[in-house]
Amino acid sequence: MEPSLYARTHSLIWKLTSVAWAGLIFYLSTGGFGSSFSECLLAQVLALLHVTVAPATFEVLHTLVRKSAHLTEYAILAMLLYGSQRDDHPFEWRPRRALACVAIAAAYSLTDEGHQIFVPGRSASLVDCGIDTTGATLGVLVYYLRHCWLRITGN
Repeated sequence: MEPSLYARTHSLIWKLTSVAWAGLIFYLSTGGFGSSFSECLLAQVLALLHVTVAPATFEVLHTLVRKSAHLTEYAILAMLLYGSQRDDHPFEWRPRRALACVAIAAAYSLTDEGHQIFVPGRSASLVDCGIDTTGATLGVLVYYLRHCWLRITGN
């Protein structure tokens, strides 16, 4: 059965958004957005809030901010990938689609970490790939929770 014009248009918009988001992730992997950038940004936010922390606490906060960014950007990527399918009900829960989206996001994470090997001031990390994949899994989990909610409420 051929998807409707709405489904094809919806799919195209979501695919383009997915590609744009992947491009943003790639751009954020350049030298300009390394550890020193996020360190400076965190210091400015803390200063704006008039919060002073010990150096060891600052390092913990800095690590949490950086790793949270990994989780978030790949959760969003997986959600965009999930929504980009060509059918009339792109947000219905489909376990195979969810697994494919996590796998695509994980593979992209590996290529992104590989890219960082060639960026001065950056390095590749399999731990970051694991965090990225966890983020992607959390992203598709949103669709599963939506599915469960709709079943419970009868919608």
